[in-house]
Amino acid sequence: MFEAQPQADVEALMKVNSEFRQLYFRHKELDKQVMDAELGVLPIDDTTLGQMKREKLVAKQRLLQMYERAN
Repeated sequence: MFEAQPQADVEALMKVNSEFRQLYFRHKELDKQVMDAELGVLPIDDTTLGQMKREKLVAKQRLLQMYERAN
């Protein structure tokens, strides 16, 4: 998700901003669940998968906003 940003900046922001840290790990969790569902490893209905994808997108947008404000 933060491939273009220096990892040190992301890690520093996680240390000082607990909301960013929680949202970052929630996004990673959703990313794994969505990937597992799309691979068929995690049995999930289409409605739930859609909700997870929307939540993941909202989390990503919020994380990017927080990152941009911090830098």
